[in-house]
Amino acid sequence: MARRYDPERRTRIIDAALRVIAADGIAGLSHRTVAAEADVPLGSTTYHFGSLDELLTAALRRSNENFAQALRDSEVCAVEPSGEEAGAGLADELTRVLGEWFAGERGAIELEYELYLAALRRPALRPVAAEWTESAVEVLSARTDPATARALVALMDGVCLQVLLTGSAFDAAYTREMLTRVVDGCA
Repeated sequence: MARRYDPERRTRIIDAALRVIAADGIAGLSHRTVAAEADVPLGSTTYHFGSLDELLTAALRRSNENFAQALRDSEVCAVEPSGEEAGAGLADELTRVLGEWFAGERGAIELEYELYLAALRRPALRPVAAEWTESAVEVLSARTDPATARALVALMDGVCLQVLLTGSAFDAAYTREMLTRVVDGCA
């Protein structure tokens, strides 16, 4: 029997893994559950991903792309009209991006952080988690120095974790104030 050519199968498997994790957490992830969700033979998942860590790495990389793309699509990369490196405009824009992020589906944000924090127990995921930080720092370094960019990324991560873990609403005023302090203190 000839093999059916399916160039999108790997992508469908990653998408299915994200849906399984969103529904059942990382503990619910197995080649079998992903194959069922993707409606592919079990052998397809093991062919494309030899281990669950490989599958989790691909899922984390996919979810990382979402926030990095939101940063790239924003005005964060735009040079301020005055030509200054940072300023209140950067804090305002980052607050706007985070506000839009939290205005979206909270489950998607929780999924991204669940995968991101899985790197604490799964060393194979650590390089991909670090890729997210480096990508965000690179984007922010277009507007400020790398040290300030790292501090901004750490602060945004902390704000996101606090909102997710406490179940509280995103506080734009507080976030803007903290981001402004970092930008102004390091300028």
